[in-house]
Amino acid sequence: MDIKEDYLLDARGMKCPMPSVKTALALEQLGGGGIVKVMIDDPVSKNDLPAWVRSNGHQVLRIEDRQDHVEVYVKKAQA
Repeated sequence: MDIKEDYLLDARGMKCPMPSVKTALALEQLGGGGIVKVMIDDPVSKNDLPAWVRSNGHQVLRIEDRQDHVEVYVKKAQA
């Protein structure tokens, strides 16, 4: 299944908690159901970001391990 993001957030090089902070700011720009693709390379954020997403009522659609980073697809909760 191909997921088309509405916003691409390149958070590579950022350490936890910045990927979560930047994801929150990106989600604020979108309407309910909008999708943010977050690219991270911080090992702590690989677990922290999905936990933050779920705890804030949003949905993790997919987590993909790439060669040098991880891609997390986040769907914003409906208003």
